[in-house]
Amino acid sequence: MSSEENKPEENTVIHEVDGIQEYDNKLPNWWLYTLYGTIGFAVFYWYVYQTTGIGPTPAQAYQDEVDRNAAAAAMQIKVGEATPEALIALSKDPNALALGKSVFTSTCAACHRNDGGGLVGPNLTDDFWLHGAAPEKVFHTIATGVPDKGMPAWQPQLGGLKTQAVAAYVITLRGTHAAGGKAPQGEREILSVNP
Repeated sequence: MSSEENKPEENTVIHEVDGIQEYDNKLPNWWLYTLYGTIGFAVFYWYVYQTTGIGPTPAQAYQDEVDRNAAAAAMQIKVGEATPEALIALSKDPNALALGKSVFTSTCAACHRNDGGGLVGPNLTDDFWLHGAAPEKVFHTIATGVPDKGMPAWQPQLGGLKTQAVAAYVITLRGTHAAGGKAPQGEREILSVNP
């Protein structure tokens, strides 16, 4: 064997103890950067979530999700047939209104604005209605849509609970007259029963 064959590579470290030589390869830089990055992330995560409490811990986030689902399940028990009385009762339930507002903001605001003042879709805050202002008519319009005007049927996508909740929220918008709202469309309808 020549001395060339026994020569260690450039990236090796030689340790000698009691006359025994040991060759260790250096770790690749990508591996070291990954290790140091993981340690840095762990320190940052610990500081943000455990020490300062800026963000919710995974356990807290899980508990919040469980609580939201329990509230939705409790509300679903109250949701039944979409009668005018049931929709008016839902329009007074803070849980139903919170869910309805959330659905309205994510689903309906693109056409009706966040405040219901109307963009492509009609103004929902005045006293003029294209398809009726009665609670059951509002629900029916949301549930079945108005395909010839470009409004899809939302009940198949949202389900009964969210459809009734958003109908209850829209009922509360009536008569709020959002600033800068779209011009009135449809027929004026003043309901004697105001939710």
